[in-house]
Amino acid sequence: MPSPSAPASRHLRLWWRRRGRGGAVAATFAVALLAAALLLSLSYYASLPFAPASGPRSSALVGLTLLRRAEEKGALCLDGSAPGYHLQRGSGAGSQSWLIHLEGGGWCRNLKSCASRQKSILGSSHYMESQVEFAGMLSGDVDQNPDFYHWNKVKIRYCDGASFSGNVKDELQNGTKFFFRGQRIWEAVMDELLLKGLRHAKQAFLTGCSAGGLATFIHCDDFRALLPKDSRVKCLSDGGFFLDVEDISKRRTLRSFYSDVVRLQDLKRRFLHCSSSMEPGQCFFPREVVKDIRTSVFVLNPAYDAWQVQHVLAPVASDPQRSWLDCRLDISKCSPNQLEILQGFRKELHDAIGELKQKKDWGIFIDSCFIHCQSLNSFTWHSPSSPRVNNKTIAEAVGDWFFDRREVKELDCEYPCNPTCHNLVFAKPFKG
Repeated sequence: MPSPSAPASRHLRLWWRRRGRGGAVAATFAVALLAAALLLSLSYYASLPFAPASGPRSSALVGLTLLRRAEEKGALCLDGSAPGYHLQRGSGAGSQSWLIHLEGGGWCRNLKSCASRQKSILGSSHYMESQVEFAGMLSGDVDQNPDFYHWNKVKIRYCDGASFSGNVKDELQNGTKFFFRGQRIWEAVMDELLLKGLRHAKQAFLTGCSAGGLATFIHCDDFRALLPKDSRVKCLSDGGFFLDVEDISKRRTLRSFYSDVVRLQDLKRRFLHCSSSMEPGQCFFPREVVKDIRTSVFVLNPAYDAWQVQHVLAPVASDPQRSWLDCRLDISKCSPNQLEILQGFRKELHDAIGELKQKKDWGIFIDSCFIHCQSLNSFTWHSPSSPRVNNKTIAEAVGDWFFDRREVKELDCEYPCNPTCHNLVFAKPFKG
């Protein structure tokens, strides 16, 4: 199986398909949607806004800050460069509220794939953009982001290859320097943000997309422990509930992949829930990680996660006859038999979160869309054309849950029941 990582947007030509809409709506949004889709990638694509900016704050570029004394702290990207983050200060009533977002971008399973990352934004700050736009739940526009627009907002860049969780002291691997220091990056960036005001937060929200969504599960209780006991602290994982399921060839492809990641970055000791009888990769799945979480978490996931369909359920290596090619690219082209398998995949997700549905303080939003991350995307987070479940946008559901306005367990019906879904249509699959 190829190494799962964030697909470069320049290699993708994605198109949105909006079910059940008339030609007028399609014409109105066609150009904007095409431009949006071209920016999408595994997880960091979701942080690139593609709705027209409607106010000065929403269009502001947020500069990259490199971690101070990174080398002294041993908190380094894969190539040894300093990690970074983007910070936009809050205002008014939001000045003592903080939203932290952990960027995603897949994982590297071996030295070859990690070496490739060392020459990209996923392994080196030398390649990271000096400025990024904040959109979706990071937007400073009250219309796009009614509950969190005026908060302090931080996007932490991802450059360690293991969901901010590795901590290997040795730098030399087969004669080449690699820095597997995601845990130290997490701790050092948190320390720096605490000094910048996070320690005084009255409200704090840790979020993440994809591999960053997995990191949110991993670090949620750590985040809670950093903050005042009387502050409201919660977490959200977007597109981060990866499933330990058999693929179409009856192999557990992602478990095997995760096992390589866990061994490479010596992660098993990081997960106290792991037993000696478990394969290393099992420890890394959210279904296992959530068992020990005490802090309230919101699980935001599509039932037909496009990245998981392409790399977990129907990876190329398990489809030598290429019978799944069209279905992987466009869910509307799946055969009846393939749709039956996809419905089984949806059931696996519902079974995996079964116990979470019973937790009153946890939130859930599972839509029936063919997409990946949705919280940092202006169209899918909160707009007139956003996907809805029980007539609630994702932003409305998350806001209701975070502020305890109601219990939120939004579970969509089976595809193709929801006409508000934005279903991705690919020219070629997400890069592996």
